[in-house]
This record gives sequence, C-alpha cells and structure tokens, in this order.
Amino acid sequence: MLDIKLVRQNPQNIKDKLLKKKFVFSVYDFKNLEQQRKQLQIETQNLQNEKNKSAKSIGKAKQQGEDIQPLLKEVEHLKTQLTNNENELSIILKKLHNLLSAVPNIPAEDVPIGDDENNNVEIKKWGNIPKFDFKPKEHSEIATDENMDFATAAAISSSRFVILKNEIAKLHRVLIQFMIDAHTDNNYTELYVPYIVNSKSLYGTGNLPKFADDLFKIKSDKENDFYLIPTAEVPVTNIYANKIIKDSDLPLKMVCHTPCFRSEAGSYGKDTSGIIRQHQFEKVELVQLSTPDNSDEELENLTQNAMNILEKLNLPYRQVILCGADLGFSSKKTYDLEVWMPSQNTYREISSCSNFGDFQARRMMARFKNENGNIEYVHTLNGSALAVGRTLAAIIENYQQQDGSIKIPKVLQKYFKNNKNNEIITNPSSKSAK
Repeated sequence: MLDIKLVRQNPQNIKDKLLKKKFVFSVYDFKNLEQQRKQLQIETQNLQNEKNKSAKSIGKAKQQGEDIQPLLKEVEHLKTQLTNNENELSIILKKLHNLLSAVPNIPAEDVPIGDDENNNVEIKKWGNIPKFDFKPKEHSEIATDENMDFATAAAISSSRFVILKNEIAKLHRVLIQFMIDAHTDNNYTELYVPYIVNSKSLYGTGNLPKFADDLFKIKSDKENDFYLIPTAEVPVTNIYANKIIKDSDLPLKMVCHTPCFRSEAGSYGKDTSGIIRQHQFEKVELVQLSTPDNSDEELENLTQNAMNILEKLNLPYRQVILCGADLGFSSKKTYDLEVWMPSQNTYREISSCSNFGDFQARRMMARFKNENGNIEYVHTLNGSALAVGRTLAAIIENYQQQDGSIKIPKVLQKYFKNNKNNEIITNPSSKSAK
C-alpha cells in the first residue's frame, strides 16, 4: 500500500506516476473522501470536547445542589451525535482504505514506458542457442505418456494437471534439490512453510483483493477465508508481518520450495499444451527483506542468483526489465528471465525477480529499527529461482536428441549415476529400434 502521507501531499503527482502502469488514479475520489474525513474528524473532536465540558458541568452542578437533568439530557444528546459521527468516520476511513488498497505500487524511475510485454527492454543474453540437425520437438511430444501423462491427470482432476513418471519425475525432483542446494550454499536460509494461508496473508503481499479470481479458495469460517498458496512468497514474506526486525539482521535471505496453485483465470487458450501453464506446479522461491538503502542492490544480487541456476544448467536465456504496463501490482521494478525454448524458437519466462519497496511491508506491518533507533518499513523482494516445471521443459527441449532421448545437464549427472551415456530415454521402443 502506498504511504497515505505521500498521496495527501500531492495526489496529482501520484496519478502521473501511476500512468506508467496504465492505472488511472482518481484524484477526485481521493480528495472527496479526504475532505469528508477531515470534516468528520474536526466535528468529532469538537463533540468530544463539548461532551467533556458538559460532564464537568454536571459535577459542579451537583456540588452546588442545582438541577442536573438538563445537563444529563445535553450529555446524552452529545453522546448520540458523537456515536453517529464516529460511525460515519469509520465508514469514510474504510472507503479510503479500500480505495488505496486497489492502487498499485509506483514504478521506479528507471522502469521503461510501454504498453505491453512487447515494450520490455532486453538487458542481456547468455548462452549459445542449440543447433539441431533435425526439427526440435516440444517437451510434451518428447516425453511420452510413459513419462508425462496428461490424460490420466485430467481424469483424476481436470485439464492443466500432469502426472510425471520414471526418470522425468526423478529429473523434476533432482532439479528442486539442485536449486535448493545452490541457494543455501549462497547463504539463503531454507524454509518449509504452510501451503494454505488466510486472506490476511494474501492481502499483505498484494494478492487480495485484486487477484481473487486467480486463487483457489478452499474454506471459510467466521474469522477467515483460506486459500492454497499461489507462490511461496506469500507465507515466507508474512513470517515478518507485525514484527520489528533488528537493523543488524538485514538483509534476510530465504529460499523455499513449495507447490503453487493458480486458477489461471483469463488465460484460456494460452500455453495450453505441455507443462508451461499448469494449475499446480513447483517453484523454488527466493525472498529477501532489506533496508530501503540497499534494496536496489539486493534486487541485482537476487536476480544474479536466479541467473546462476540457468548458467549452471547451461540453458540459454535473456534478461529483460519489464515496462510499466507489464509490471505487477505490488512491484516497483521487475526483471524477467526468459529461457530459450527450441520448439517455439523463442525465449519464454522462467523467473520474475522483483523489488516491492515498502509496498508489501506497509500492508503487513513489517518493520525494522534503524541505527538511530527509529522504526521504518523494510523493503521486500522475491524471485523464482526457478520455476521447476518450466526448467524441466527447457531441459527436455534444449537437451533433446534425435532418437527421443535427453542428455542430462553436466551439473545434474551426479544424481543419475546409473544412466548409460548420461541420457534419459523417453521412448524406449524407438531407442531399441535404432
């Protein structure tokens, strides 16, 4: 959530900055609610002062033996007015809160202007795009039903689920272990967290109320709505909700593997084949909490940590900075990492690394005590390092062989000691026919 003091100081400036995200902030609505808030607060304070004055008058009248009934009536009348004003003020404050809850974070100054993902700016490319002497296949064509079963998964659940088997399932598991080992070696603390969170946690990270349709809601009770997590970012970041952290403990660096659950509302017809866009998938997530002065540098470090995984796997990729219109609701700046997919002859997103500034911290009251003893909001950051299913798909496609086998990346070969020729055979019948 934006700092309401900054919005009050110059709402037009806030509106101008948010246009980079193609978001139109209603200065009129904000000023109208602010005017009502100010007026009601002044009236409420005046009524409270009158009530206090009348209460003192009752005491004096009693001491002097005077009739206090008129004063009691006056106090009751003031109480009623005060209650009415407080109720009206509560409604206005809630409207203000709801208005600001729907306002996205302000983009950083160096975020490029653009209308959509086509205006994202490439920063760098890494790796050599593989050359094949045959037409490369899509990952779901290479991994047959013996290894990647969509039909049975759909019968058990619905479309956009998969059952992985045999060595493809092992490769999926190995990738998770490899990523976590790499990040813990880089001083990230490994966490295991709940996969079910309440609505307050989702509000804290900016998923609610805006992205309710993208979530799987599983339960409601009198106090809470519960949801399956869309990413480990939600439970991990909320560990520090309503807490004050020591300055000396920052930055906090955490890594967490979880399944992720997304309804993919509005994405029908997009990436429906294979495992690129699933309702259930795995991610290894990096989350950092930083001081405001260091968060820009930590974003660069976090992004490099994600890029290191791709480089160790020798997967060609490119890094782009998202333009304003493609920037997420809570993010002030985001780098996307896009891995090369031979079957599509293009780069596809495999990681987003973002700096949220104090936007999430304000919503969840995550703070730290600075060196001067003052309390400030932390800056939060996170990034996929990496999305496991998309990494699996990229390995299958980039390491595919003409006979249907898959070469195992060198860095993973120690996990597959019994595999001849360091290959995964996806289609035994075609292999034996050669």
